[in-house]
Amino acid sequence: MPVEFIGMIGTRNASELNGPSVTLTGGTVDTEYVRKFAKVHEDGGFDRVLVGYSSTGPDGFNVVSYAASVTERLKFLLAHRPGFVAPTLAARKLATLDHFTNGRVAVHIITGGSDAEQKRDGDWLDHDTRYRRTDEYLEIVRRVWTTEEPFDYEGEFYQLIQAFSEVKPLQKPHIPIYFGGASGVAVGVGAKHSNVYAFWGEPLAAIKQRIAEVKGAAPPGKALRFSVSLRPILGETEEKAWEKARYILSRIKETRAKAGIQLSPGTSARPQAVGSLRLLEFAKESEIHDKRLWTPIAAATGAYGNTTALVGTPEQVAESLVDYYDAGVTTLLIRGFDPVEDAIAYGRDVIPLVRQEVQRRERQTATVA
Repeated sequence: MPVEFIGMIGTRNASELNGPSVTLTGGTVDTEYVRKFAKVHEDGGFDRVLVGYSSTGPDGFNVVSYAASVTERLKFLLAHRPGFVAPTLAARKLATLDHFTNGRVAVHIITGGSDAEQKRDGDWLDHDTRYRRTDEYLEIVRRVWTTEEPFDYEGEFYQLIQAFSEVKPLQKPHIPIYFGGASGVAVGVGAKHSNVYAFWGEPLAAIKQRIAEVKGAAPPGKALRFSVSLRPILGETEEKAWEKARYILSRIKETRAKAGIQLSPGTSARPQAVGSLRLLEFAKESEIHDKRLWTPIAAATGAYGNTTALVGTPEQVAESLVDYYDAGVTTLLIRGFDPVEDAIAYGRDVIPLVRQEVQRRERQTATVA
């Protein structure tokens, strides 16, 4: 199966290097920056870009709509948190966006791993209850997209009478659903509803284990794809790559110290999200896993987001990305700590190498068959 590359865009120039509160999912809206950022990914050969979600950031539907208007081929992955827009309305909004982007939109379902984040938007449900709601939410969204007749629905969270949408997605059978979540309850819901299950950058053995877990929870015969999110740090030589990595780590620690943020085991700064806790455990085990999966940035930031890095030359990083492909991953989400410049470098120096190697393996497999 061909490999899919996903980047990430935001509405302002933001990175962990600028401070703990300066993230791609928040802040003000710089339309020219969005245009440039999207074009960099399109010109660099990325298949798709993620537009993230936070309780304080710009509306992703509008960001995707604008970014699609200034690009031609680039596809979009819209992060969406169930529960704040009615599922029937979300289905219609997404189907409409699918038409206006000419079939270039997919949705990334993020149920939410932080009670504080949820409460900013008025959601007081606990973690497991949120996933039960997501289960109902996605069941309704998929039915609205595909049913040709009005339907009633009676659930724990939603009750509908004669639900129906005249607008259906341009993509068939429906808009692709990506799903993130590391807890046991998340696996059951995501395996049931998603087309692509997304993981943060864990060691290869852990990714293989998680793929097996999700496949085991999926309905019989369902085809699932898998994604891994990583933060490549490149250098002309391996030594320069590690120098750059150490500088990034020191800069992040410095900005967090200036903000008065200290992270130590057992403090309230530790995240609630299971995925973040897993990354912190891997960081505790070793600074480097496999060939070059580097964990100290995850440890320094509390693993709030995908914060594990691949450090090396473009050839070395490409080799490690292919290792994830060999483990069963077909979607690679890569973003840097210098967002625009790193996206340019990935498109120029890394993506072609990975695609070339994957194509070589496909030809080899076809020849043997």
